[in-house]
Amino acid sequence: MKQRLVVVGNGMAGVACVEQILKHDHNFDITIFGDETYVNYNRIMLSSVLAGEKEFDDIVLNDIDWYKTNGIGTKLGRRITDIDAVARTVTDSTGEVTPYEKLLLATGSNPLIPRMEGTDKSGVFVFRTLEDTRQLIQLSGEDVHAVVIGGGLLGLEAARGLQVRGCKVSVVHLADTLMERQLDAAGGTYLRRKMEAMGVDVLCGKSTTAILGNGHVEGLRFQDGSELAANLVVIAAGIRPNVELGRKAGLAVNRGIVVNDYMETSDPNVFAVGECTEHNGQLFGLVAPLFEQGKVLAATITGRRGPEFKGSAPAAKLKIMGVEVFSAGQFDESMPGMEAIRYEDPAQGVYKKVVLRDGVLEGVILVGDTSTSHRYVEWMKSRENLSAKRQSLLLPPPSEDKGLDIAQMADHETVCGCTGVIKADIIHAIHQQGVCTLAQLKERTRASTGCGSCTQLCTSLLRAVAPEFQEEKPKVLCDCVPFAQDKLREIIRTQKLKSVQEVLDIYGNGKGCEVCKPAISYLVDVVTCGGHEEDRSARFINDRVHANIQNDGTFSVVPRMRGGVTTPSELRRIADVAEKYNVPMVKVTGSQRIDLLGVKKEDLPKVWEELGMPSGQAYSKGVRMVKTCVGTQFCRFGTQDSITTGIELERRLENLYTPHKTKMAVVGCPRNCAEATVKDIGLVGQDGSWQVVVGGAAGKGVRKADLLITVETTEAALEAAELFFQYYRENANYLERTYDFVERHGIEKVRRETVYATDDMRAKLLDRLKKSKDRSSDAWLERRNPRTTQFVQIEPIATMEARL
Repeated sequence: MKQRLVVVGNGMAGVACVEQILKHDHNFDITIFGDETYVNYNRIMLSSVLAGEKEFDDIVLNDIDWYKTNGIGTKLGRRITDIDAVARTVTDSTGEVTPYEKLLLATGSNPLIPRMEGTDKSGVFVFRTLEDTRQLIQLSGEDVHAVVIGGGLLGLEAARGLQVRGCKVSVVHLADTLMERQLDAAGGTYLRRKMEAMGVDVLCGKSTTAILGNGHVEGLRFQDGSELAANLVVIAAGIRPNVELGRKAGLAVNRGIVVNDYMETSDPNVFAVGECTEHNGQLFGLVAPLFEQGKVLAATITGRRGPEFKGSAPAAKLKIMGVEVFSAGQFDESMPGMEAIRYEDPAQGVYKKVVLRDGVLEGVILVGDTSTSHRYVEWMKSRENLSAKRQSLLLPPPSEDKGLDIAQMADHETVCGCTGVIKADIIHAIHQQGVCTLAQLKERTRASTGCGSCTQLCTSLLRAVAPEFQEEKPKVLCDCVPFAQDKLREIIRTQKLKSVQEVLDIYGNGKGCEVCKPAISYLVDVVTCGGHEEDRSARFINDRVHANIQNDGTFSVVPRMRGGVTTPSELRRIADVAEKYNVPMVKVTGSQRIDLLGVKKEDLPKVWEELGMPSGQAYSKGVRMVKTCVGTQFCRFGTQDSITTGIELERRLENLYTPHKTKMAVVGCPRNCAEATVKDIGLVGQDGSWQVVVGGAAGKGVRKADLLITVETTEAALEAAELFFQYYRENANYLERTYDFVERHGIEKVRRETVYATDDMRAKLLDRLKKSKDRSSDAWLERRNPRTTQFVQIEPIATMEARL
């Protein structure tokens, strides 16, 4: 008969321990209880969910199929309320009693709420669970002033996420230094400067005595009598081991549930792992030692008692608001016999400090560059005398042996602290599973899927071990700004940069070129929803003069004709302008508009003014047109009003920039006279419904558009088109057409994140589109204050597109 193993806690530590048990031959029938209704997820990545960088599915560690495949009983959303250690039973919140032979407590910790008035007011939250995260996402926005109480890791990550969501954010911290447990005053100052440069207010040395407000939070009062306005408060002041069940089970409990070197409690049938435990007087709040506990406990409980948990020196490798931080050991140089060696580079935001006693490394702090952190961990473990290496401790000389650092790492050393992956795990994945790329390594081991600070080390291991290693070089925008476009989006969003020059000054060479400047100009435009500082010189020549340059240096002028519909008076004005300015050719385009070809540059402002029509943007990387058939208004086959719908779609999206030119069409029936199925966005009328299709092409390569969704009303069809349009604007690479974008992401992912997204996600996409649209204007109105620039010698646009 199998023994019944009950696991109380469905978090990272408990489930990681179960994963280790499954690797052994075991004789358990396992049941896992969890307070939350969700499957096991990476709690460390909640800040990325809060910041909008990841969705819940992205941080799931074990989906429901994993539980089923391994025969694990799951009782989620059930809190264990009592333990009877004599009868060996647990009672859950539904009243059900479950027997056990062996019990594993992985109850984690509870948020520490400092003593202050008003913590029960609405608008006051902790940041601990996925539900906390979802509530914060729902309440965040540009009109919110959020105050985070706590300047430790959790508080700073909450601050970053809320800021990305548009909140004005202040961090209030009791100590004089941020993250005082991991950093000294100098390191905390470097981190504080980075945060303030990103727009987060930091108030250190502040003790909060009360949360103000009549029912809902309105502000904070501090011990010195000062106050700070706020309408959202997040308390992230630390954690406290959750030991209530340990006490009910009669276990030895101090600050945590007391465990020995084998993770056994005072009851031989009860074990504990994670933040709820206390080992040799030490508590644990970081992930790496908790995974080590799980490996020891798995060996113990499956009858292989032998490996011991030795605790760990306080070490942390983290990434806070984009800043890499590592600290380990004792770094207080004021202690007897301690001496410090430092290196500082304020311009690069790098600070390094090692503390020695009698030549032996006792502690280290790294801010801004943690690439050599494993060297210090090994030195601290070995207790090697480093007196002869003093000059190279912080800036080691380059080695001819590029694999030396990796060779010096022991197999048991942790590579990824977020997921507990050690060097031996990676080597095993390379040899046994054929892993040879970083993407494969992430998929097979989860290494480098957390904060990302171990990515360089993972790549070095692959390079050293994998015989067919394939280095994935990130595609950067250009040499002027050596960042990928998705990273630049994050930089612009989180640091609220609003001009091309700001991006170039901080993250580039200060000058830019014809490749990067138009791309950055687009990125700041879309990220700020049009609230950027427009730099006309950063645009392509066509956008600078609002017309399409021809091979003879003259220009093409195309006024907007929404849906291809015009009036006799517009046609008369076009004819009058063409005659007055001796326009060489007047041509009907394939987009159902009229093109005036051969206009001189100096005549452009007058031509625009006398036409009295908006720009058709036939020159821009933006919305070109919406082509329509006559639909139900005149056609006997029409099933939907394509003309009215097409004109409305064009009105909603015109004058907006997109990653590349965007062409649309609306047809009133499946006969498809306006070729909607080979457009970037198309609406195809059906009998009683609309099909919305995306990603079509009719150029050198013809591609039939993918079906996004079928809807019953015209308004629903327009909304689906808007959702895809804004999603494309925010996620495509600059100069990437919709058909390449859809193929790269996959239509299933596009649907999931647009038309099948949550109400909140859809609403926010549409809100950002509305903000951009409200700030847009007809480019030809600039004739009253022209910003056209002199021609400069640049390479052809086609060449630039190829390079990008």
